[in-house]
Amino acid sequence: MIIGLTGGIVSGKSTVAKMFKDLGAKIIDADELGHKVILPHKPAWVKIVKLFGRDVLKEDLNIDRKKLGEIVFNDDRLLKKLNEITHPEIIKLIKREINLAKNSTCKDGKEEILIVEAALIYEAKIDNLMDKIIVVYVEEEEQIKRLGKRNNLSKEKALKRIKSQISIKEKAKMADYVIDNSNSLDKTKGQVEKIWQSLVSRIS
Repeated sequence: MIIGLTGGIVSGKSTVAKMFKDLGAKIIDADELGHKVILPHKPAWVKIVKLFGRDVLKEDLNIDRKKLGEIVFNDDRLLKKLNEITHPEIIKLIKREINLAKNSTCKDGKEEILIVEAALIYEAKIDNLMDKIIVVYVEEEEQIKRLGKRNNLSKEKALKRIKSQISIKEKAKMADYVIDNSNSLDKTKGQVEKIWQSLVSRIS
């Protein structure tokens, strides 16, 4: 069973993914795959350097994600172009990982729950790859606060990053399950365990 785990920026997807992992889920981390596709001399890296110039590179030729972020989150056109470069490559890797997991499950002869943790499931239009989708939800004000604290951003800059994605309220409306991550970790864990039982019951 393929489950998409998404939400808004800084909503706590990774924390929730770890809780599911502790319960026995296999996790595909799209952010991790995103790092792989922009490694030096990979096709996406070549296109990014061509578009943004070598100023976005560190001394070791890795892309300076912070510098690139500052550029694209101030220019919707460039953000769209960057996504057009990276999304197809990340989707390729997600599909490969899903197929690998499916093949190993077939060999074992038992159903497993595979969770794809990805911020842009709806934006990249890969929701059709998932059997169910879980959205990790926090209010926009909380997002602004968390993003400001984590990335040392002003309210205006934090909002720009938040608005670059489909709103978290819209995502929650489209989801099969919603986890409210506004309160304590214990409350979040309780919701995760309840959803886990629901998923397990579907494959047992």
